[in-house]
Amino acid sequence: MTTDDTQTDGAQHAPTDDAQPAPTDGERTITAEWVEDVAVGGAVLGGGGGGSLAKGIEFGELAVEYGRPTIVSVADLDPTDVVLTVSGVGAPAATESHVDPADYVRAVELLVDRLAADGTTVGALMTNEMGGFATVNGLLQSAVTGLPLVDAACNGRAHPTGPMGSIGLSQDANSVQAAVGGVPGTASRLETVVEAELGTAASLVRHAAEDAGGLVAVARNPVSARYAEANAALDTYDQAEAVGRAVRLAGGGRDAAERVAEVLGGEVSLVGPVESFALETTGGFDVGEVEIEGRELTFWNEYMTLELDGERLATFPDLITTLDAETGMPVSTAELAEGRSVAVVVAPAANLSLGAGMADPALFDSVEQAVGKAVKSHVFN
Repeated sequence: MTTDDTQTDGAQHAPTDDAQPAPTDGERTITAEWVEDVAVGGAVLGGGGGGSLAKGIEFGELAVEYGRPTIVSVADLDPTDVVLTVSGVGAPAATESHVDPADYVRAVELLVDRLAADGTTVGALMTNEMGGFATVNGLLQSAVTGLPLVDAACNGRAHPTGPMGSIGLSQDANSVQAAVGGVPGTASRLETVVEAELGTAASLVRHAAEDAGGLVAVARNPVSARYAEANAALDTYDQAEAVGRAVRLAGGGRDAAERVAEVLGGEVSLVGPVESFALETTGGFDVGEVEIEGRELTFWNEYMTLELDGERLATFPDLITTLDAETGMPVSTAELAEGRSVAVVVAPAANLSLGAGMADPALFDSVEQAVGKAVKSHVFN
C-alpha cells in the first residue's frame, strides 16, 4: 500500500451469515486455508511491501466468517460493468496508523455513493496489488457489499506509488478516490472523497495518509471491465496461491526459498544475516538500504535494487523478496533488523503478471529520486 501498502488495526469480528448462497459456476470457493496461502504468497510477491501478513490473514478470515466473498474472472463481467480498485495507502513502518476493517468497507461505500450521484452503478472490485494484506484486500468489502472481487489486480506484485497501480490511466486523467482512516474521535480521523487529475489525487491521498497517522483505506479509479481486462494483471490469485502453498509445504527457510524460486522461475540469490539496515519514514513512504552478505539492497516500501560491488543484479519491477532463513515466512522491509538471517529470492519481471502501470517509464522517475539509483536504464533498455 501501495504502498499502496496496507495493514489493519482493531479487527472486530462480525457475525457469520449462515444463509449465504452457494457459489455459482465460475466463482472461486474462499476457505481459511486458501486465504492463508494467498496471503503468504502475496507477501512474497509483495517484494518487501504490500502490508502486514498477519493482519492480512486476520482480515481475510474475518471476511470468510462474515459471509461469502466471491471472486470471478473479469471476463465473466459485462464489458461495461464498472470496476473499483481497493487499496491501502501509507508507510508500512508507520507506528501511529489506525485503520479498522470497517474503514475499508466505508471507503467503498463513499465512492459507490459518489458515483451513484452521477448515475453510475459499480459492478465489481479489484485489489491494487499483491502483498501480505493487499492480496486479500477486497474480500471483506465483497462479503459486506455483495460486489464480486475480480481475479485480477492493478499489479501482480507490490509497488510504491498510486499511479503505478492505476492500470495505465494517464497522470492527467480525472480520478475520483475515497480515503478513510485515523483513530475515531481524534484529530487524526478522516473520511474524504477527492476528485482531481490522477497525479494530484494520488498526492492528496498520500498526504491524507500522513494526517491519519500513516495509513488510509482507499477506493479509487472506476474503470470499465473492458478496460480492466486489457490493462490489469490477470489471474493473480493462482500465482499467489502456488507461492503460498510452496512455503507451507517447505521443510524450512532454505527449502522454502528454493521452492518459491522454482515456482517463480527465479533463484535464491543469497542466505545470510542482515549486516546493516537503515529505514526512514518520510512523505508517507519507508525508504532505506540493507546490506546482506556484501550485497546492497535499496527499498522504497518495496525492494528497488540489488547490487554486488556496484554490479546490478536485479531492478524493480523484478521481484526481490526476503524470507526468514529459519521459518521460510516472508519478511517485509519494515520487519528487517540487523542480525536477522534471511534468504533473498529474485525472479525476473517477465515471470510476473504485471499491470499497465509497469510499462510507463515516466512513473519510474520518482523511484530514481527516492533511492538515488539508476532504474529506467535497467528496466527500459
